[in-house]
Amino acid sequence: MNTFMAKGETVERSWYVVDATDMVLGRMSSQVAAILRGKHKPTFTPHVDCGDHVIIINASAVRLTGKKLDQKKHIHHTGYPGGIREVTYRQLMAKKPEFAVYESIRRMMPKGPLGRQMLKKLRVYAGPSHRHDAQLPKALTLS
Repeated sequence: MNTFMAKGETVERSWYVVDATDMVLGRMSSQVAAILRGKHKPTFTPHVDCGDHVIIINASAVRLTGKKLDQKKHIHHTGYPGGIREVTYRQLMAKKPEFAVYESIRRMMPKGPLGRQMLKKLRVYAGPSHRHDAQLPKALTLS
């Protein structure tokens, strides 16, 4: 009996569409991160990008539970002295909902070159339309 190790060039990738309408941001993000990594496949290998492509539509309709819209803050630094900026998630979701969803998933991925490579297979759209119909993506329902 041998242990199977996937190779990057032999991995078969599928395309999935996730409709984020009325889904909780954190729960959706963790499930999408697992699909991007390939953990749903029996051939998962930690050091190989085995994941599938994921398209998220209706990112503006995702929801946060509790008081997170007003209490949770997105913080970034401009790089200048005293340049820390913070924005509540209510403002962030109104202005850039794709960024909020993308950042949530990015922070759940592995850090380093392999994680950045896996993250390139994620596409997020605020509205219901996307431009990847040629790839024939399958609808994916997350629990």
